[in-house]
Amino acid sequence: MRKLKLEELKRLSVEDFRTSEKLPVCIVLDNIRSLHNVGSVFRTADAFRAEKIFLTGITGTPPHREIHKTALGATESVSWHYEERPETAVATLKQAGYTVVVAEQTDCSVSLHQFAPAPAQKIALVLGNEIHGVSEAVISLADVAVEIPQLGTKHSLNVSVCAGIILWELVRKLKFAGPV
Repeated sequence: MRKLKLEELKRLSVEDFRTSEKLPVCIVLDNIRSLHNVGSVFRTADAFRAEKIFLTGITGTPPHREIHKTALGATESVSWHYEERPETAVATLKQAGYTVVVAEQTDCSVSLHQFAPAPAQKIALVLGNEIHGVSEAVISLADVAVEIPQLGTKHSLNVSVCAGIILWELVRKLKFAGPV
C-alpha cells in the first residue's frame, strides 16, 4: 500500500466542478457564528458536490481569511448566496420543490438512518446556530427533522461535523454516483 499523490487523485478542476452533476442538496446555514464552521461546510459541500450553500443571518460570507483557512478554496467551487433571513431562503427553496430537512432534535425528529429520501429528491438541508440550533421560524417551515444518534453525554455535534455526516448519508441514500 502507498499513499496516492495529489495528481493521482484525479480531482475535478474548479471549472469542471461548476459544470458537473451535483448532489440535489442545497445547504442553508442558519445564523452560524464560527467562520471556521462556515469554511468547513464549504469544504464538505465541495467534497460531496452539493448544489449550493445559502448563508443567512449572522453567518459570515466569503471572502474572509477565517473562512478561507478551513474552506481551502471551496468558496471558489461551491455556489453560494447570502440571504438575511433564513426563513426567506428556506421558503424560496421550498417553493422550488425542495424538501426542507432540518438537522435538529424535535418532538418529531427521525433518526438519520431512518430518513429515506426518494431517489433524486431535492433536499434543502438546514444546519443551525452552534448554541441555539435551527430557528423556530425555520422549523415551522420544515418537512422533516433529522437527528444523528449520539451515544455519549453531549447532546449535540459541531455543525461542520453534522454537515459531513448528513451529507454522506444523503450521497449514499440518493445513490449519487459522480466520478470516483
